Order: sequence, then C-alpha cells, then structure tokens
Amino acid sequence: MLLDFEQPIAALEGKLREMQKLAQESQVDVSEAVEALEAKIKALKKETYANLTRWQRVQLSRHPDRPYTLDYIEGMTQKFVELHGDRTVADDKAMVGGFAELEGRTVMFIGQQKGRNTKQRQLRNFGMPNPEGYRKALRLMKLAEKFGKPIVTLIDTPGAFPGLEAEERGQGEAIARNLKEMFMLKVPVICIIIGEGASGGALGIAIGDRVLMLENTWYSVISPESCSSILWRSWNYKEQAAEALKLTATDMLKAGLVDGIVKEPLGGAHTDTARMIETLKKTLVKTLDELEALPSDERVSQRIDKFGRMGVVVE
Repeated sequence: MLLDFEQPIAALEGKLREMQKLAQESQVDVSEAVEALEAKIKALKKETYANLTRWQRVQLSRHPDRPYTLDYIEGMTQKFVELHGDRTVADDKAMVGGFAELEGRTVMFIGQQKGRNTKQRQLRNFGMPNPEGYRKALRLMKLAEKFGKPIVTLIDTPGAFPGLEAEERGQGEAIARNLKEMFMLKVPVICIIIGEGASGGALGIAIGDRVLMLENTWYSVISPESCSSILWRSWNYKEQAAEALKLTATDMLKAGLVDGIVKEPLGGAHTDTARMIETLKKTLVKTLDELEALPSDERVSQRIDKFGRMGVVVE
C-alpha cells in the first residue's frame, strides 16, 4: 500500500529495481548509476519524511502494515501470558493484556489491538474497546500493583466504541474510573502511543509517569475527520482540521502533553518492524530503570503534578 506522498519514491525504487535486473541479465556494469540513484532515493526520502504535513502523519499512523500492540509485545518480550475478561461482563478482544518478561523483569503489558484482515477487524472491533475492555485493563493494572510489577500501556485506537450498548454499560464511567485509579498506582507506569491516540478511548489507558509517542503518531481529543464533519459538515476538510488540531508528536511535546518522542525508521514503523521494536524495547528498559529508582510516593506525586499542570492558563 502506497500513500500519495510516497508515489515519487516508489517510482524511483521501481527504476532502481529495473536497472539492477538489467545489469544482472546483460552483464553490464552500471554500479555508478545504481549508486547515484540510491543516493537520490535516500535524499528524497529524507526530504519527504522530514516535511510531512500533520494529515500525512495521521495517514502513516494508520498504515495497515504498521506493527500493532501484540506485534510489539511478541517482539520485545518472552513468556507472554495473556489474561482475559473483566470478571463482570465479557472479554473485550479490542483490549489485550498480560504479564511478560522484558529483559529479565516481569512487566504488565496492556493495549488496544487492531486486526489485519476483515475477520480480525471484526473480532477486535477495529481497536475500539467497550466498557469491559477498560474494566479489564484496570483489573490487570491492579493485579500488577498487587505484585509490584511495572505497567506498560500501548495506545492505538480511533476511539472508544461509541455504540448505544457501550453507553448503556457505562463507557464514560469506565474510562473516568481508569483515569482516577491510574493516578494512584504505586508501580511505574509508561504509556506509549504507537498509532492512533483518539479522545477518551486513548486517555483511558494513558495516565502514566512517562507518556511517549512514536514519531508518526497522533494524539487528540478528536480525529481530523470528525472535527471536519462538525465544523464544516463534511469530511473534505480533514487536512485543515489536522493542521488546526496540532495533533502530532512534535506538537504534543511542544505543548508539554507528552514526555518524549521515539524515533521511527525512515518511512515509518512499518518499513522496518524489527528495528522499530528493538528501538522501543531499548527505550522501555531505559525508562523503567529511571522510574524504578524513584520511591513510589514520589512517582505518584510527580504523576499528579505533571497532569495537573496541563491546560493551566497563566495571564
């Protein structure tokens, strides 16, 4: 799958493959031309991805080949044991979680999970959790706290499921309770936006000591399409909406709403999944080392103070 702004790069890569094939078949030395074209492709990639618009970064965050929560967990950890159910209603497949071993330490991983094909997307409800998904997440967080294990949440959702049945079962209350309880968790909590971070659906598992964003992700109270449909009564203004929302990782860091940005491979996380997973793993290990060195009371106090400073206007 190619996005619009990737077409010129793909055209040059196609020419490169043709040149390499021709050289192999005809035994002609075209090494200088190949090197020149490779340098041109590299330069074009750097220029393109360094100057992406906010809407283009939203498109990258939704790329179907992008690694999802379970890809990161399976790639970074060993002995992952998935835990199921909220012990009240059901097991929400849009929210996954369980204990796993990360570089010798046991960590509770929790995150939204999307699907790769139509059947999986239906099973995972397109990564949109119901109330029981958030209640399952809270149950797992409390379990991690009971055993003194750090928590890592991986956020990738277009929003909490907005259906009538979700509202009837207390969607708003479930998310609100998670916000309250996550502030008081005595174990280290790291939250990472790995794709889409939309509205309360993302915030419901995003209260942590460190909130990080991958380079080509977004985090906002509303998606560009929904914002466009409200303001202009049409989805055709989503690009303008994305610019107005200032929802990229750089915007969020500048506004003080996240604590750091995790670099992605050139072209996005989907272009080199193994490298992206390894980069995130190193970031997690380093951050956990920093947080575990702090007393629990100090961590909780810093967490509350950090979020308390957000949105304060000084005249």
